[in-house]
Amino acid sequence: MSDPTASGPTPASLPELLDLRGQVALVTGAGQGVGAATARYLAAQGAAVAVNDFRAERAEAVAREIREEGGTAIAVQADVTDFAAVEAIVKRVTGELGPVTVLVNNAGNAGAGPAADERAPFWESDPSAWEPFVAVNLDGVLACCRSVIPGMIQAGHGRLITIISDAGRVGEAGLEAYSAAKAGAAGLMRALARSVGRYGITANSVAIGITNTPAMAHALQDADLTRRVLSNYLIRRVGEPTDAAAMVTFLASRAGSWITGQTYPVNGGFSVSQ
Repeated sequence: MSDPTASGPTPASLPELLDLRGQVALVTGAGQGVGAATARYLAAQGAAVAVNDFRAERAEAVAREIREEGGTAIAVQADVTDFAAVEAIVKRVTGELGPVTVLVNNAGNAGAGPAADERAPFWESDPSAWEPFVAVNLDGVLACCRSVIPGMIQAGHGRLITIISDAGRVGEAGLEAYSAAKAGAAGLMRALARSVGRYGITANSVAIGITNTPAMAHALQDADLTRRVLSNYLIRRVGEPTDAAAMVTFLASRAGSWITGQTYPVNGGFSVSQ
């Protein structure tokens, strides 16, 4: 089957560049924050969306909201670090909605069971403190990509999109394991871009800066801290989940059909590159 988004646009079709009707999207960690906004954006463009979260009630709340708005969505509970569970939800999504043609690897931070934040220097940390970050931000991405790619190959079309962080691009003191895992996920996308491009599948990353998510809610309550952080941003505001969701939607659509192996910063100018 040929890539339904690959044909060049004509003037008459330009307004439909973001049309995702006929696509099936799986968004991980979509019960809140960037994942929830992404699920809503993809559904608004016509995709059937599988909303994943390790908390079933959060996934169902977002899926219900999409359905109430006239979209198609189901909730699929799983911890992405559990490969068997990931395989099971991909099988379920395929059975209920069709083969997954858009994967958004959004689940992140320290995963389903984050430990207390001790903020010990890396050189004094125990390896057990690194494991949750690597498990969800790298191993989880590996598991999800491994599970959906066979169906994408069969369909002759697919989009692999991973949400990383600027910590994975430029590094973040105190977040060494997280930075390493996010950088690894971006490297995986680049490698997959080379290996699956021949099947009509693209693979890209979206690197976000400071964003107004539940994980950042406590820190953003500190006005002085927020002001100091934003002094490093060219656009002096905190990012919103919809900022990242808009880029993901672009990459998932026919507008992104000739883009692969790239990392797109959505970061208010925190870093500037040629």
